[in-house]
Amino acid sequence: MSSAGEGLSRPLPEQVRLHVVEVAAQVLGSMQATAVPPPLRGIAKFDPRKRARLGSAPIAAQLENDKEFRELVAESLQAAWPELVASLAEGTVPPAAEPVLVAAAAYLTRPPGWPGLVEEARADLERAASAGTQREQAEIRLREQLAAHRAAAKEEIERVREQLRSARAENSDLRRKLHDARERTKAAEARADALEAETAEARSRASSANGAAESELRRLKERLADAERQIEASRRAAREGRSMEDARVRVLMDALQDAAAGLRKELGLPTTISRPADYVSAVTPGEPGVTGVPARALANDDPQLLDQLLAIPNLHLIIDGYNVTKTGYPSLTLADQRARLLTGLGGLAVQVRVEVTCVFDGAELNGPVQVSAPRGVRVMFSAPGEIADDLIRRLVRAEPVGRAIAVVSSDREVADSVRRMGARPVPSLTLLRRLGRS
Repeated sequence: MSSAGEGLSRPLPEQVRLHVVEVAAQVLGSMQATAVPPPLRGIAKFDPRKRARLGSAPIAAQLENDKEFRELVAESLQAAWPELVASLAEGTVPPAAEPVLVAAAAYLTRPPGWPGLVEEARADLERAASAGTQREQAEIRLREQLAAHRAAAKEEIERVREQLRSARAENSDLRRKLHDARERTKAAEARADALEAETAEARSRASSANGAAESELRRLKERLADAERQIEASRRAAREGRSMEDARVRVLMDALQDAAAGLRKELGLPTTISRPADYVSAVTPGEPGVTGVPARALANDDPQLLDQLLAIPNLHLIIDGYNVTKTGYPSLTLADQRARLLTGLGGLAVQVRVEVTCVFDGAELNGPVQVSAPRGVRVMFSAPGEIADDLIRRLVRAEPVGRAIAVVSSDREVADSVRRMGARPVPSLTLLRRLGRS
C-alpha cells in the first residue's frame, strides 16, 4: 500500500497495512450493497473471517485511491478510538498508544503531519524487531552456557554416584543390625498390645452404660437443629418472596403513574373526572414502550435509537459491561475498561433520568475489586459459577410485566433471550457512539 503521492516515501509497514485492511473489511461488511465501491462488491459477500485475508490487495488499493471510502473507514475508527483520533488531530501522540494503531489512525484520518506519524511508528516497529533479534542472540549464548554447565554437572553426578555406591554398602550392614533390633522391638510391642487389649475391654464395659443415653441425646439434638433450620429457611423464603413481590408491584405502579402523567400532559387532559365523550367506546392509543421504538427508520447502531429509548418514562437500561468495553477499547486492562465505561455512564445518568445498571462478569476477576460507582449507576458483578449473561437475564426476569427495559449487548444469544422476555436489545456500538457524542 504505497502513499508517496500524499507524503509517504515508502509503503506502509506490513503490520499497519494489515490493521488498516482489517478495519476496512469490517466497515465493508456493514455497508449497504448499493454503497459498496464496485471493485469491492464481490469481496463484501465473503465470510467476515475471510474478507480481510482474501481481499487484502483490492481493499488496500481502494483505500489508497478512493478518498470517500477511506473517510468512511476513518469514521468507524474514530467512533472506536475517539481519544486517539482527537490527540492526532491536535498533533500529539498518547504515550501508551500502540505504534500500529497510531500509524493506522494517521493514515486513515490524515491529520496535519500524518506522514511523520507513520514514519515514527515505522521506526518504533523496526526497533522492536531489532530488539527481538538481540534477544534471540542472547538466547543462543545462554544455550551454550547451559550445555557447558550440563557437562560439568554430568561429571559431578558420576563422582556423587561413586560415593553413593560406597554409602549403600555401608547402609546394607546397618540394615542387618536394624533388622535384629526391630525383631526385639516387635516382641516387646506384642506384649504391650496384649496388655492394651485387656485395658480397652475393661474401659468398654465401663462406658457401655453411658453410650446408649448419649447416642439418643445426640439424635434428639440433631432433629431439633434440623427443625430450627427448616423453620428459619421458611421464614427467610417468605420474607424474600414478599420483598420481591413488593418491589415488583412498586416499580409497576411507578411505571403506570409516570406513563399516565406523561399521557395526560401530552394530551392536555383537564382535571375533571369524566366527560360525556368518555363513555363512547373506541380504541385508545397504547402506552410508549420499547417495542414501538424507533418511530421512524433508524439503523440499529444509530445513537438516536438509544435517545428515543432513553426518552421512555421509567426505562431500565441494563448494560453488558465487558461486551461494551471489549468492543470499544479491548487493549486496556479490565480495571481501565471498567473505569472508562463507568465514567461515561455517569455522564449519561446525569443527562437522562432512567435507571442504569451495569453488569460485569465476576468470573474474569482474580478476586474482589473496589469499584467506585458514579451517582445514578448501579454496578453488579456475577457471583462465582455464574456468568454475566445469566445475571442480565435474572435482572430482566425480575422486572414486572409492562415495564420498559433496554439491554445493551452485542451477544446474539443474550439479545435473543431478552427479546423473548419483552426487553429491547441494543448493540454495544450504539452505546459507544452515544457516549462518544456526549
